[in-house]
Amino acid sequence: MEKRIIFISLTLFMMILNNVYAQSGQNTIEKQKFHLGKAGEDGAGYAQAVKVGKTIYISGTVGVGDAATALTNVYNGLQKTLAFYGATFQNVVKENLYTTNIEEMKKHNDIRKKYYNNDFPAATWVQIQRLYMETALVEVELVAVLP
Repeated sequence: MEKRIIFISLTLFMMILNNVYAQSGQNTIEKQKFHLGKAGEDGAGYAQAVKVGKTIYISGTVGVGDAATALTNVYNGLQKTLAFYGATFQNVVKENLYTTNIEEMKKHNDIRKKYYNNDFPAATWVQIQRLYMETALVEVELVAVLP
């Protein structure tokens, strides 16, 4: 019985302590954000990239035009975002590619592959009906980890 009372007391104490800690604002995470166009990003409700700890989460970067141009522009844009944090494509651990034409992406995969320099991340490619930007052919989001 005494152990049970001690356990319940300790549990209640921890709940109170966690509540005080949460109310003090100490449970928030530190985010370092990167914006390409803050006004547009705020209007849509996102940040181009957010770094938490050593992990960088990069929002979808879009490409328009023919597949070769769209892919080159997307990966050049992603390269700039990575560079803001001192990262390269060798820090990328996950890639999600969304396109309205998967066959065109497959034909021009050599463009994408050169950015990774044979150090490829886990990747998912999905064909969808359309992207947020109606004229976009491709959108790529990344997760990268700093050493």
